[in-house]
Amino acid sequence: MRIRHLPLILTLLALPTLAGCGSGNKAPDPPPPPSALSLAAIVGEPPADKTRLARSIDRLFDADAVGETRALLVLHGGRPVAERYGEGYGAKTRHIGWSMTKCVTGLMIGLLVSDGRLRRDESAPVEAWARPGDPRGEITLRQLLQMRSGLRHTENADPIYEADPSRMLFLEGRDDMARYAEAQPLEDEPGARFEYSSASSVILSDIAARALTRSKDPARRRQAVAAFLRTRLFDPAGMDSMAPEFDAAGTFIGSSMLHGTARDWGKLGEFLRHGGSVRGAQTIPRRWIEFMRAPSPKNPGFGAHLWLNRRYPDGSAQLFPDSAPRSAFACIGHLGQYVISSPEQKLTVVRLGQTQSEQRDELRRRLGDLMALFPAS
Repeated sequence: MRIRHLPLILTLLALPTLAGCGSGNKAPDPPPPPSALSLAAIVGEPPADKTRLARSIDRLFDADAVGETRALLVLHGGRPVAERYGEGYGAKTRHIGWSMTKCVTGLMIGLLVSDGRLRRDESAPVEAWARPGDPRGEITLRQLLQMRSGLRHTENADPIYEADPSRMLFLEGRDDMARYAEAQPLEDEPGARFEYSSASSVILSDIAARALTRSKDPARRRQAVAAFLRTRLFDPAGMDSMAPEFDAAGTFIGSSMLHGTARDWGKLGEFLRHGGSVRGAQTIPRRWIEFMRAPSPKNPGFGAHLWLNRRYPDGSAQLFPDSAPRSAFACIGHLGQYVISSPEQKLTVVRLGQTQSEQRDELRRRLGDLMALFPAS
């Protein structure tokens, strides 16, 4: 009997080995080696595996997946650990920040509040809202900064030229953007609802100009705001390349029109990460940065002109709450501009380029993967 069943027993014993040879259980191919460009982009000794970091950099320069990356800068502890540029771009290239500019507008208002020229929780000093009985007179700077003014606004529309930012920046509002923004009626009670609004940032820019000069002359308004930004923010933080744009009325286009090198955008992230101090000197009160980083009452994913690493009420997120510390925050701009700071990781990441809307989720995921390579302290 034993001899008769021996072939069957041997066949059964061989089944696991034969199954392991099947194509369905083939071991996955190892990841490709990182490119020479990304390996060369890494400097010093980052607290992350160099091979994995280089691969992550390559993934952020994959145009088919994330669009055109023009600049990538990674700072750890204030020191560059990786820096790579797309073809035709370099360390001296100025890049438009688009809505990352809003972070600078928030800082400018904070400096004026700390000087006593503006008050955060009083009615915003807008002449068009000062008439008796105008309900817009109840809107405060806090509400404008937290995107809950209640003013009618459509940030995105199809076709795009029907969106308020397009109309304000390029069509009927382009010569006096603040006038266009301030003319909008209320559609909600001030403070009741979060609605992301580029118009709110332009209104704040106009308020800043009028706090700095009584003149309505566009040239004087430009000069007053440019000098204030230079002496109170850009020079102390070492952001030498920053170039703000103004409309024909002399209003800083504080929603979107600021240009700077990747390194200077990185200095902005470091300035925010350090709570508004530069080399130990407090340039803006730390409590203002804490206010910018505190969740808006109507959207925990947004602070005061700053994006936070928390989910929206509907569960969506602009950053990476599943892979980066809760304390991380970012300035984010149109077409995939990012300045991301993570105090717990001593990390600032700058990505500049051009990414279409259908690629944004993948870009965000890959940025989150890069940040996850760095440990939190």
